[in-house]
Amino acid sequence: MISERKQSKYVCVIGAGPSGLVTTRELRKEGHCVVMMEQNHDVGGQWLYDPNVEGEDPLGRSKFSEVHSSIYASLRLASPREIVGFSDFPFVVKKGRDTRRFPGHRELLWYLEDFCECFGLRETIRFNTRVEYVGMLDSDEVGEGLKWVVRSRDVESEKVVEEVFDAVVVATGQYSHPRLPSIKGMEAWKRKQMHSHIYRVPHPFHNEVVVVVGNAASGQDICIELVGVAKEIHLSAKSLDISEGLSKIISKHHNLHLHPQIESLHEDGRVVFVDGSWVVADTIIYCTGYSYSFPFLDTKGIVAVDDDRVGPLYEHTFPPSLAPSLSFVGIPRKQCG
Repeated sequence: MISERKQSKYVCVIGAGPSGLVTTRELRKEGHCVVMMEQNHDVGGQWLYDPNVEGEDPLGRSKFSEVHSSIYASLRLASPREIVGFSDFPFVVKKGRDTRRFPGHRELLWYLEDFCECFGLRETIRFNTRVEYVGMLDSDEVGEGLKWVVRSRDVESEKVVEEVFDAVVVATGQYSHPRLPSIKGMEAWKRKQMHSHIYRVPHPFHNEVVVVVGNAASGQDICIELVGVAKEIHLSAKSLDISEGLSKIISKHHNLHLHPQIESLHEDGRVVFVDGSWVVADTIIYCTGYSYSFPFLDTKGIVAVDDDRVGPLYEHTFPPSLAPSLSFVGIPRKQCG
């Protein structure tokens, strides 16, 4: 049997991070015409380190983030390079670069740049282009005939372009929209509050009393960095049943203290914990993770983020009633590491 050649589709891929880059390569291999839209000046997505965070809301409450990357300067990969790279484009050691098995973030950006150059992907990318709206051209038309309107804005010239695509792939990542706890007194607490999304280096916290909320990877990393510059660091964790490794770190540093969850914040600077203990702090850093956010996407309620779950999605990728014209790449959080 001779199969008919698949018809080429005009596809918009949103985001030029790892998910967007590999998706674009695969779509082009299948003969599709792809336009990748990237709000930053270069490829890399989360791995394009951005030290300039002054324009971002410290708690990330804006609908559209000014800063996409949440990487801090000292961050290294938590997984070995052998399992980080794409299966047919190994993340190999290169002379003159970061040769460690768990390299710094700059090495992964270089790897993604190499991938981009190897497969000629730059020609498909519109840099400095922010997608502001994605919606169905005709919501009564579903399935194979469904097309999508994409409105984008050039962040430098402010020029707005509206186009129609056969399909849209959302590959915008999942670590840019801060998730915040609900704590009594947050609005009344007038000192500095920020999410780890905009943390970059420790020196701005010199001689401060800092409360770090959350003891997952970023919370622990930031605490360890701060011990050399801050006056005191108070780590607030959901459970005081911590790992042996974290316990050893706390025991080594006289200015690093462990506390249970925060009960309330007060105008005079007090941070009160649920066990009744309290400190007067200069800064609170919320290392409380991220939420999925697609502020540009209008699916008439078909796809929604509910309790940090994106759905309904088949195989975490395709919304059944909108497939194959709409898909999400990079949704799962639990990965081998």
